Amino acid sequence: MAELMDTASADKLKKRASLVGAGVNVSQTAIKLTFGILGQSAALIADGIHSLSDLLSDLLVIIAVRLGSRAADPDHPYGHRRFETIATVILGVSLIGISAAIVWHVLERVNTPGTLPVPDARTMGIAALSILLNEWLYHYTKRIAKRTRSKLLLANAWHQRSDALSSLVVLLGIGGVLLGYPFADALAAIVVALMVAKIGLSLVLDSIRELVDTSLPPVVVAEIRKAIMAIAGVEGIHLLRTRQMGEDAYIDAHIVVDARITVSEGHCIGDAVRDELISRFDDVLDVLVHIDPEDDQGLLGGEKPLTRDDVQGLLQYYLADLPLCDFRIHYLNGHIEVEVVLPFALSEQAEQLAVIKKQCLQMQSDIQKIDKVFVFFKIVPE
Repeated sequence: MAELMDTASADKLKKRASLVGAGVNVSQTAIKLTFGILGQSAALIADGIHSLSDLLSDLLVIIAVRLGSRAADPDHPYGHRRFETIATVILGVSLIGISAAIVWHVLERVNTPGTLPVPDARTMGIAALSILLNEWLYHYTKRIAKRTRSKLLLANAWHQRSDALSSLVVLLGIGGVLLGYPFADALAAIVVALMVAKIGLSLVLDSIRELVDTSLPPVVVAEIRKAIMAIAGVEGIHLLRTRQMGEDAYIDAHIVVDARITVSEGHCIGDAVRDELISRFDDVLDVLVHIDPEDDQGLLGGEKPLTRDDVQGLLQYYLADLPLCDFRIHYLNGHIEVEVVLPFALSEQAEQLAVIKKQCLQMQSDIQKIDKVFVFFKIVPE
């Protein structure tokens, strides 16, 4: 299991990575656009706009981390991590829009080949420098994204890697023009734009899946199910739901335990399930465990069962004048079983035992919802 850090430290690291990325991208945007315009390279200008989108993504990460790190409140009981998801959607849509604008502009230039500029050889050096800077920035950001488990920061790291790849395409495009292929620079600009659009589309689709509470990957869900079944006292799982919120995952599990254990023992098993999943899976922030005595999915929506007050009234009627110590109810298979606890002294009176047996059988016969009645005797200390 990866080493976990507290939220404050993680947010501080994410902010620092975003500030470093913003600083690098401010410089790259200015240099690429300046030399792209002066050196007449459409591909380098497109790459400069790509760097500008990186800068925007860095700013979005900073804002999202600030908003998403706020503690849960009455209006947002699950916290504010969705702000990071929304920021990722905005980033993805902006990338798609930027790429469409680049393609539109380049195609207009291609329609009039006589206006295609010839890039300056110096622009190749700018593209080469950009490759080195963005590759370093990619590894730096990715390392922090893994430490902080930030999907938004990891998406930003891949965005920076795409900038390095796009700069490589720009380098090849400019080189192609200098070697006598006039359309090479324009083609490189279109390739860069399509790369940006693909990244944007992936970010939008992944974020939408998260916003509509798509389950965790099947492999992870299978591991969660296996971990639950390995816990002592768990006899089955008949409902397991998972969802993602930012870098955090939430789990709802309905587990089946022995029908005749106490409520406190069932609660203890539920706590064991919760603690195991949170400690074993880094992304899991909270687990809601529902304890069931049986797989009751097929029994939902049926007739309402007898309540405890109902059963108490029946016992007072059928076992009138008997000193009832306690009774327990088991709701199983659409019916109920009643365990009646009487003073031990009654077990030594044969005539009284016969009456108790007769009345219990009569109650079973009269009340359709009662499947069985068991009688226990208890020594009551004086």
